[in-house]
Amino acid sequence: MSAPKFETFGCRLNAYETEAMKELAAGAGLENAVVVNTCAVTTEAVRQSRQRIRRLAKDNPGARIIVTGCAAQTEPETYSAMPEVAHVVGNLEKMRGETWAGLTGADFIGETERVQVDDIMSATETAGHLIDGFGTRARAYVQVQNGCDHRCTFCIIPYGRGNSRSVPAGVVVEQIQRLVERGYHEVVLTGVDLTSWGSDLPAVPKLGDLVQRILKLVPGLARLRISSIDSIEADPALVEAIASESRLMPHLHLSLQAGDDLILKRMKRRHLRDDAIRFCADMRAARPDIVFGADIIAGFPTETEEMFARSLDLVEECGLTWLHVFPYSVRHGTPAAKMPQVDGVAIKERAARLRAAGEARVAAHLAAQVGREAEVLTETPERGRLRDFTEVRFTQPVAEGALVRARLVSMDEGAMLGEAAA
Repeated sequence: MSAPKFETFGCRLNAYETEAMKELAAGAGLENAVVVNTCAVTTEAVRQSRQRIRRLAKDNPGARIIVTGCAAQTEPETYSAMPEVAHVVGNLEKMRGETWAGLTGADFIGETERVQVDDIMSATETAGHLIDGFGTRARAYVQVQNGCDHRCTFCIIPYGRGNSRSVPAGVVVEQIQRLVERGYHEVVLTGVDLTSWGSDLPAVPKLGDLVQRILKLVPGLARLRISSIDSIEADPALVEAIASESRLMPHLHLSLQAGDDLILKRMKRRHLRDDAIRFCADMRAARPDIVFGADIIAGFPTETEEMFARSLDLVEECGLTWLHVFPYSVRHGTPAAKMPQVDGVAIKERAARLRAAGEARVAAHLAAQVGREAEVLTETPERGRLRDFTEVRFTQPVAEGALVRARLVSMDEGAMLGEAAA
């Protein structure tokens, strides 16, 4: 019998949870199985997961296919109807040791319910199984929050992840301290709606409070990075930390989604265009070396060419560099699915223009780095990341998992070419 294989779709949080499932499955003694951790953010993600499941079944004859993740949570019937799938497991169940114990054994299908997907809205806990060190040998990802209380009209994720819930600050600090003691130089805080951290905890602390507490209580941590945030929910303590704490990385990925106020309202977002522009300007004034990334959706229902132009202009007006462009995808069960849809050809064309704008911004950013000497966190002997998350590829192998100084000599296909300083 062979150890189980795992396939992951979607976000960094999903990847984190796959690492947790590996430990839980190993502890239960699961064998001869393939576990697919799905994503539900777009219909294309669901299509790709189904296609991959069929391929995995062909490539692993006799192995039992177990499907879990957000798409399994939101549409379990899609996967239970697939003849290749032996079991469908929800997002709550996948993080429980007893689930994997029940899935162990040659005849588990006959003894355990084929579909185990409970009401995700009943979830009240997060990170019941912590992973120390998921990531590279240099960078670790720490889940501090899960779920979302907001109901953006295009988004299915709250129905896959449940309502917002937070890991207590003390638990987070203890985990990060262990990671530092094991030699990690950088920790990335992750969650579904990171700026809602603390809303369900006693005294209702804010994300900025957590960030400042980590930096104070774990002085050995060289780099703290935060993943995607909702800029309108950035609290004063977080803004202060971004402005004043050199160990908090000058890189923010913003959930902006659009640049037109009417589209933002129809998305049920909590900010307007000017809020985004003002936030970026204020942060750049406070932290001149800061670099922004952003999520932007092309072709949201009712979006006209003029409305799209305002999203395109936002790239320059906010000074965005790293763009994640999403062609709008209908998610059945969301309000946006019932709105007048934009033609598919127009959606693809607008997404392409956004990506081109993003590529131009990246090229300009990289060109400005040539000739600089900067600190690089090495992920492998061949590459690493600057503090602003720019990728650096080394001309000669370097020590893995180290902080090194490098001279940035030229641009190299979306990254920088660097020479380690002597």
